[in-house]
Amino acid sequence: MTDFNLAEFLPYRFSVVAQKMSREFESRYCDRFGIRVAEWRIVAHLSQTGAASMREIERRVDLHKSRVSRAARRLELAGYVSRKSDPGDNRLVELRLTAKGVDMMKELAPLASQYQEELLAKIGSGREGFDRAIGSLLGPDQ
Repeated sequence: MTDFNLAEFLPYRFSVVAQKMSREFESRYCDRFGIRVAEWRIVAHLSQTGAASMREIERRVDLHKSRVSRAARRLELAGYVSRKSDPGDNRLVELRLTAKGVDMMKELAPLASQYQEELLAKIGSGREGFDRAIGSLLGPDQ
């Protein structure tokens, strides 16, 4: 045995917390809209950018290419996003929210805001320090 304590290892703790928060938030929208975490991340990103390439989405929402591709396909089949291939290179694909996707996001945004407020209430008065620490760990690209 070593002195290493996994329960105190920050990357492990952040991963566990992130998964827990994703599951908790997903439980608020999954049944109602039929989407999961990967789809939520894509829809939320597109609501901020208007349109985005699959590659950009992969980078920004931190999902593997195959997960983004499958989630985008499910969103397209459900009518939440449209897909447009680059005429010069069919491998380059741009996604955009449809009117149905925009309507869904209008309902999801208040749920996300409410969940965020609940999380911030748990953090309490340490929010400024928490925000600085998260910002420092994420770096300038986020």
